[in-house]
Amino acid sequence: MAGESAPGELTADVVGIGFGPANMALAIALEERAGTGAVRARFFEKQREFGWHRGMLIDGATMQVPFLKDLSTPRDPTSRFGFLSYLHAKNRMMDFLNRKSFYPLRTEFHDYLAWAAEQLADRVAYGSEVIALRPVKDERGVTRSVDLVVRCQGMLSTVRTRTVVLASGLEPVLPDGVMATDRVWHSADLLYQTEKIATGEPRTFVVVGAGQSAAETVGFLHERFPHAEVHAVFARYGFSVADDSSFANQIFDPVARDEYFGAPEQVKEMLSGYHANTNYSVVDDDLIRDLYDRVYREGLSGTRRLHLHKVSRVREQTAGPDDVRVDIEFLPTGDRTAVQADAVIYATGYRPGDPLTLLGDLGGACLRDERGRLRVGRDYRIQTTDDVEAAIFLQGSTEHSHGISSSLLSNTAVRAGEIAEALEACL
Repeated sequence: MAGESAPGELTADVVGIGFGPANMALAIALEERAGTGAVRARFFEKQREFGWHRGMLIDGATMQVPFLKDLSTPRDPTSRFGFLSYLHAKNRMMDFLNRKSFYPLRTEFHDYLAWAAEQLADRVAYGSEVIALRPVKDERGVTRSVDLVVRCQGMLSTVRTRTVVLASGLEPVLPDGVMATDRVWHSADLLYQTEKIATGEPRTFVVVGAGQSAAETVGFLHERFPHAEVHAVFARYGFSVADDSSFANQIFDPVARDEYFGAPEQVKEMLSGYHANTNYSVVDDDLIRDLYDRVYREGLSGTRRLHLHKVSRVREQTAGPDDVRVDIEFLPTGDRTAVQADAVIYATGYRPGDPLTLLGDLGGACLRDERGRLRVGRDYRIQTTDDVEAAIFLQGSTEHSHGISSSLLSNTAVRAGEIAEALEACL
């Protein structure tokens, strides 16, 4: 952990906030671009150890992106940090190839990320939370560097840098008015919470949501608790299949970022609307077929445990001493069904962390567009007033400027390379 910076002393050329896949890919890109260690990069991660969506590492669940879209391969196929290098290091190359799938198990991809993180351990301080950024002005009032206030084990220290990369990840979202409790969870905590009740005999679950996480949660609970009923609630007639067709997938190509960035605002909105079904509120076709098959088999047997409440919403929920009463409204008629649930799980998505939360006084120097959104350059640098020369880059919160795929894992390696190049130009 860095000690208190002396006035004018640069502790690091680049400081990254967060150490998930985005900033891991950046650390790799910086190392492989320079090879000389010219850029001193440090990263701070508030988790005590590396972890990536641990609460949804469901056994048997697969990634939705192919293994080649790892931390480095799309940027540099010869990188030693690619997924194939991981397989080779683990002596599992042939086993993976014999599986005949482009899509790794999610637990396997997490192991790959942990393998990469271990090789980068000297660049990151875990259990360290950046709680504030403070501009450091020179005698002319120009902000040339930034002090980051870091909290670790109750102690505060300061790191001074010329450039900051914000990659604080995603925050789980619950519907307005819904509070997390021991019986009301977000799907991000699925495995943690079900472990707590694994020794009991839960009778009923309610799952709210229509996307991949919701469908996976439904399937997991239905299988994990063979005597419990699972009620899935969504506003559509059924889970909608994700468009992963070859032409639609071109929205994830690196060139698509250039095209989107330079497009008129109305074209950006059109593209986002057309291709939202590549990523949002959609489910893999294989999983949809599996869930439908379960419903079909239960219909034949006459023993129904999986209930799909289509075109419905949770109208009201009331916590009791031992359960939660959930009133489910069928939207076409307004009819309601009451379910007494042991737990209610909301698979209602995520939102990017607000970068302005940390920026403090620097936030006032960040330029906005006509909708109040941060102006971000093609190189992912936040545009600022002329009196700020320190550079702040975003990994996330850039869909409005770079398109629907800009923050997704499939773009991580290429984006990291672009930011690494821009960082070197700043130093």
